[in-house]
Amino acid sequence: MEVVVKTEDLVKYYGTGGNLVKAVNHVDLEIERGKFTVIMGRSGSGKSTLLHLIGGLDKPGSGNVYIENKNIFKYNRDELAKFRRRKIGFIFQDYNLIPSLTVWENIILPLGLENIIPDKKKIENLLDKTGLSDKKDAMPETLSGGQKQRCAIARALVSGPAVILADEPTGNLDSQTGAEIVDLLKQSVEEYKQTLIMITHDESISRIADMVYFIEDGRVVEKV
Repeated sequence: MEVVVKTEDLVKYYGTGGNLVKAVNHVDLEIERGKFTVIMGRSGSGKSTLLHLIGGLDKPGSGNVYIENKNIFKYNRDELAKFRRRKIGFIFQDYNLIPSLTVWENIILPLGLENIIPDKKKIENLLDKTGLSDKKDAMPETLSGGQKQRCAIARALVSGPAVILADEPTGNLDSQTGAEIVDLLKQSVEEYKQTLIMITHDESISRIADMVYFIEDGRVVEKV
């Protein structure tokens, strides 16, 4: 299988001396295309920092991140931003929707940043898939937590990225809604042949993943 995400001796430390925090401590991992990978660990274990480094939202102290064989930290700031918009979809625990935009406008936002004319049929298909067809003109403040996360998922999928990075996407949701969101994500990445990397505390999610990395004190301590 093709490796789509690879980290190479990745390091991210904060502070100095007695205040030194080894958030990511020499991490090597490989994730194959089309796989659902979960990264688990206690609060403060470094898993969110690792995800942010993989997504190019933060820079490492040393080491490399490759996405589709491209070393993302060889890009300058503008090149990296463009690469992220085209190749990576982000889903966060707190949704990160733009409150002044409708559901439809939030979903197509990544396309607008790339000056891509939205494919109306594709957007309507995403709305249908995420159960938001009747909410396309709604404002985020009128949505439930589950509906907000579904909108965030549609936004992450709209540009057809190679990798979806989800940071505790069910953290603010009840268990039933959270399970529905995970099912939706899993079905979507299977349909579009994308790679899903998810941070979670939920062991039930890890049981349906293709691969699980356990992080402790910034290191990968187990892979199953």
